[in-house]
Amino acid sequence: MTGWAWTALALYGFWLLSAFGLRAVIQRRRTGDSGFRGLSGAPGSASWWAGVLFIVALLGAVAAPAAPLGGLPVLISDAPAVHGAGTAIAVLGIAATLIAQRAMGASWRVGVDPAERTALVREGPFAYVRNPIFTAMAITGLGLTLMVPNVLALVAFAALIIAVELQVRVVEEPYLTSMHAPAYVDYAATAGRFVPGIGRLRKGARDVAKQ
Repeated sequence: MTGWAWTALALYGFWLLSAFGLRAVIQRRRTGDSGFRGLSGAPGSASWWAGVLFIVALLGAVAAPAAPLGGLPVLISDAPAVHGAGTAIAVLGIAATLIAQRAMGASWRVGVDPAERTALVREGPFAYVRNPIFTAMAITGLGLTLMVPNVLALVAFAALIIAVELQVRVVEEPYLTSMHAPAYVDYAATAGRFVPGIGRLRKGARDVAKQ
C-alpha cells in the first residue's frame, strides 16, 4: 500500500502544482491577475462553507495518502485492480482539469468577485458541461480515493462534492445569471451542469431567470 500512497501523493502534488500554481503564473502573465478570489460570503453562509469545505478537501487529499505511511489502515487492501483503476481515473481527472482550464482562458478564476465581469465561456468542453473544471476535480478526487481508500480519503472526497455543489448552485450560477442573462440562461438550457445533458435549466426556470 505504501507504493500506492506515494503514487497518490505524487499525482496530487503534480495536480496542485499544475492546476493552481502554474495556472496562476500563466494567468498573471497574460492578464496581470493571478485569478484567485478567495472565500466569499459572510462566515457561516453557504458560500463561505463552500470555500471552507474546499480547503478541507485539499488538506484531506494530502492527509489521506500520507496516513498509511504512518500506519493508518485502509478500507480496501491488496486490491491492485481497484488501486490501479484509481490511478487511471486520477490521471484522467488531472488531464481533464488542465484541458478545461485552458479552454476557460482569461476567464479562469478561483472564487467569485460579485463586482467583476468576465467573458462567458461556451467553447470546448464548456459547450457540453457548464462546470467541466469541477467535474474534472471530482474525477480526480474519486481516483485518489480509490488509490488509497481510507476514512480520510472518503471525508476529503465528500467535502469536495459538497463544496462543488454549494459553490456552483449558491455562488456561481446566481452570479453568472446576474452578469450574463439572458445569454447564460439560454446557455444553461443546452449544457449540463456537471454531466452532458443532466442539470440543464428547464423552460419554466429560464422564463423566471430572464425576468
